[in-house]
Amino acid sequence: MRSKTFLGITIGLVSIILLIGAFSAGFIFSQYMNTNSTSAVTMLPYFGQFGRIDQSEAGTPQDLEELFEPFWQAWDLVHEQYVDQPVDQESLMRGAIDGMLESLGDAHTTYMEPEQYEILTTHLEGEDEYEGIGAWVDTTGDYLEIISPMPGSPADMAGLKSGDKVLAIDGEDMTGIDGEVVRKQVLGPAGSSLQLTILRESEEPFDVIIIRESINVPSLESRMLENDIAYIHLFLFGDNSKEELRRSLEELFDQNAQGLVLDLRGNGGGYLQSAIDVASEFIADGIVMYEEFGDGERTTYEARKGGIATDIPMVVLINEGSASASEIVAGAIQDRGRGVLVGMKSFGKGSVQVPTTLTNQQGAVRITIARWLTPEGRTIHALGLEPDFVVEISEEDRLQGIDTQLDKAIEIIFSQ
Repeated sequence: MRSKTFLGITIGLVSIILLIGAFSAGFIFSQYMNTNSTSAVTMLPYFGQFGRIDQSEAGTPQDLEELFEPFWQAWDLVHEQYVDQPVDQESLMRGAIDGMLESLGDAHTTYMEPEQYEILTTHLEGEDEYEGIGAWVDTTGDYLEIISPMPGSPADMAGLKSGDKVLAIDGEDMTGIDGEVVRKQVLGPAGSSLQLTILRESEEPFDVIIIRESINVPSLESRMLENDIAYIHLFLFGDNSKEELRRSLEELFDQNAQGLVLDLRGNGGGYLQSAIDVASEFIADGIVMYEEFGDGERTTYEARKGGIATDIPMVVLINEGSASASEIVAGAIQDRGRGVLVGMKSFGKGSVQVPTTLTNQQGAVRITIARWLTPEGRTIHALGLEPDFVVEISEEDRLQGIDTQLDKAIEIIFSQ
């Protein structure tokens, strides 16, 4: 299973709010569950029609019988004493699973009830792509969380910001609803509207109305700045990012680039494979990241040889919307001394969740199985990356189109 995280899972399960684009975690999620769940089905004790059946028949492991005695005692007491009989046995069972996962204290390890799971895994094909509000989101927390709106998108025009949480959609409370299910409810045809109730830090919840649009998501943009400084803004880590990045670098080097600014601001992530490929263009060899599992075992990912930008002076721009794959690349460049980071602390999304369908059509569980670490062993998840030079863009500068972070990056390259 561990090797399959590299090939089959989108980093951090970060999604673009599109109908079903290349980075829809719902699509990757369901594909992984459909192809891998057979060997990973979680078997649970069978609850009989009128209460608990004999433990030997239920399959409770013998070495756990003593541990589970209080659970079965509580189960029997509910059936014997609860005022409203008969109790809903499936609800009790699902509540037990939900409570077990919640006790781990990891917001990304969750239970999806069958109804939520059905919404997640149906109608994945035949939907019009690239129609939505245009934002990178984190689907694995208590609420759907905005990582970064795409520049010029409906989400951007509505004023959504990194860290905003979706409390309700069209007045319907999203509390306790799986993030992937919420994401799918945000999707819809271009021209249609929806109302999002947003929770923003230090503010009272407020409503925004957004008109969905068809969204075109470029992989990157590049240009030559003054004084022979190349600039590449990478928007996502996709299937074609490696080829597009290489092509852009070659074009900029043909223009005699003497320095490079890699802009990862607002980049919510993408594929792990793409992150390694991108980092390999700037790091000649050695470690890019570690994947660390619960038993302490680590998988090491190293740079692939052949990068064409391993010597040019460079600066990486990050902000609150730089997440997962962006943090892997930025962390590797920072730890390896390949370049410095400028901007604001990154989002902090660096864990792997693997979904498993449960038997008897009882939904699915999503379990955090690993975390990503930088080459120096720093944890990204929930902490983010601290830039070497903290530079904030004031609202006044933003309104005037002044990019103080890019200006600082250029200054640093000049000093080198």
